[in-house]
Amino acid sequence: MVHTLLRQAATCFRKCTLDTLCRGQFLRRFVSGSAQGHDITDVRRFVSPALRQGSPIISPTSIDGDVYNVYPAATAVGDTKLITMLPGEGIGPECMEALVAVFEAAHVPVEFETYHIPEPEKGLPASVIDAVNRNRLVMKGPFHTPYGFKGTSINILLRRGFDLFANVVHVFPMPGVKAKYDDIDIVLVRENTEGEYSGLEHSAVDGVVESLKIVTEEHSLRIAEYAFRYAMRNNRKKVTCVHKANILKSADGLFLECARHVASKYPFIEFESMIVDATCMRMVSNPEQFDVVLLPNLYGNIVGSVATSLGGGTGLFPGANIGPSGAMFEQGVRHAGKGISGRGIANPTATILAGVMMLRYLKMFDFADFIQDAVMSVYQETDIRTPDMGGKATTKQFTAAVIEKMDAIMEELS
Repeated sequence: MVHTLLRQAATCFRKCTLDTLCRGQFLRRFVSGSAQGHDITDVRRFVSPALRQGSPIISPTSIDGDVYNVYPAATAVGDTKLITMLPGEGIGPECMEALVAVFEAAHVPVEFETYHIPEPEKGLPASVIDAVNRNRLVMKGPFHTPYGFKGTSINILLRRGFDLFANVVHVFPMPGVKAKYDDIDIVLVRENTEGEYSGLEHSAVDGVVESLKIVTEEHSLRIAEYAFRYAMRNNRKKVTCVHKANILKSADGLFLECARHVASKYPFIEFESMIVDATCMRMVSNPEQFDVVLLPNLYGNIVGSVATSLGGGTGLFPGANIGPSGAMFEQGVRHAGKGISGRGIANPTATILAGVMMLRYLKMFDFADFIQDAVMSVYQETDIRTPDMGGKATTKQFTAAVIEKMDAIMEELS
């Protein structure tokens, strides 16, 4: 029955008129109309709208009816949402230009307030801090942290300073993309504020450095709770907790203990624990065994790079950083790509799809599906690829192809 309803939802989307799409009415008609008479009320309480629509990109927080969406959205001015944009360094500005062009072509009702940080080594300017506090929603490009830099990186200042404790990266099958594994579908939930990224290092004597890994019960319980609620909301079946508690008995031991405690509250979700090196080995040999993966900070960075590479490339997949006071969206793998910056060949897919994830967070599901369908169509129906995907297209050519697909969808629906 549920699969039938999913197909009906997809069919409903394809038949929407252009006027309905632009007014933001997409699929609400299905939920309130077509679904009536079917006994799916209990299922819908726990399954996200994106999943019901068959979307591979699921909102990191929202479900229908706000049953569990405890996180705020962006500041609204009339019908427009204000979003702080930090283009970042390297390929960041080029990819952000692509995102803005796509959003403008889709007539998405958002307004970007752009802030460049010319000297990121000096920290966050007061204007940026004020903007993030005011708008509570950020689209962010990558910032490069050079070797030997003694300060705290912009990335960590944003995540820790605004308590964006949950990093969510979804690696899914991308149609038309040649990947190591075609059926990879993994959601990585990474603790984003402590662990090895505490930045507490000092040299006690010459030639000896002490680096403190901070793991707290409060933050470990919080990220575990997020992972299990995400699994429940999005109809996921299993959570795997990654650790090194056999060696780091106290630090990773506490993280694992907290995960087990939270797992006991969700008996309908399968739980397993796995040592981080075994996780990497199994992920490259049998990734289909993973569903939702719960990770401490450093392991999340490493395993995330492995998973996105297996799924087709680090330039493809979006990421979100979620906290009680707002959210920040960016590439799933935060690489500035300084070696190719300014050449116009960066792959903007991850940034555009991060925008799609942001739209789902804002519950703009119609616009999210519209843009997502266009991106997927470019990969599935054309050979337009940036060099990282084996093609010769520039960033602007790929972006133009996405916009052209949007125009074709609108023409088909009108």
